[in-house]
Amino acid sequence: MKRKRQNKILELIERYEIGTQEELAQRLSDAGFAVTQATVSRDIREMKLSKVPANGGGQKYIYIHREDAYLGDKYSRVLKEGFSSMGMGSSILVVKTVSGMAMAVAASLDALHMDEIVGTIAGDDTIMMAIRTPDDAETVMHKIEEMIGYVN
Repeated sequence: MKRKRQNKILELIERYEIGTQEELAQRLSDAGFAVTQATVSRDIREMKLSKVPANGGGQKYIYIHREDAYLGDKYSRVLKEGFSSMGMGSSILVVKTVSGMAMAVAASLDALHMDEIVGTIAGDDTIMMAIRTPDDAETVMHKIEEMIGYVN
């Protein structure tokens, strides 16, 4: 039951901008899972969900695949510090970085284990990412924007 509930949590936070434990508990309840706030809190902690800025203000929960929370924070920091800009062409995403930071930023992106990314190639200040589909490229672009706190 716990595994099903946590899989549902992943599905819900991917589909909706959920910013509070109460909202997550309500969405789970609507999906047929009887949960308490304490259960939701425990799941969030166990799953190591993170909060990032949401579109239009506020925050939302996201799940970043990472082997170690400390390393995840470190990779996120490298991404934020090295990121300059990004653009998309079909299913290729190009990320521009501060000079000399492309390898570190590419390693950070690889460490996030995004299923949409087939592979990355880094130069001095440019990263090319091969993405599975154009829709996935847009998804990855939004995930990166969320991680660095980019606001349109």
